[in-house]
Amino acid sequence: MSAGPYTLSAVLGLLILAILAVRAFIVMRAERDDRRGSDPGTGYHVLKSEYFSGMGGGQSREYKVPRDPQEYARLFVPKSKDTQDPKDT
Repeated sequence: MSAGPYTLSAVLGLLILAILAVRAFIVMRAERDDRRGSDPGTGYHVLKSEYFSGMGGGQSREYKVPRDPQEYARLFVPKSKDTQDPKDT
C-alpha cells in the first residue's frame, strides 16, 4: 500500500505549521515583558518627518503628540461634536 502525493503534502504542511506555532510561542514568551510605546505623562512627543526628492526638493514636518492618553483621544473627536446624543431627541 503506497501513500498518495496528497499524504506527503499534508504531513509536510502540518510539520511546517507546527514549527511556526512553536516559534511564535517562543517569540511571545521572550517579548512578554517588553512594553511598546511610552509611559503616560505630561508634555508632548515631537515626531519629525523628512522627505527629500533630490535636486533640492522635499518636505520637513514636525508633529506634536501628547503623552496624556486622554488628551490624545480628544484629538480624534471632531470639534463640532454635540454633547447631546441625537438618539435622545
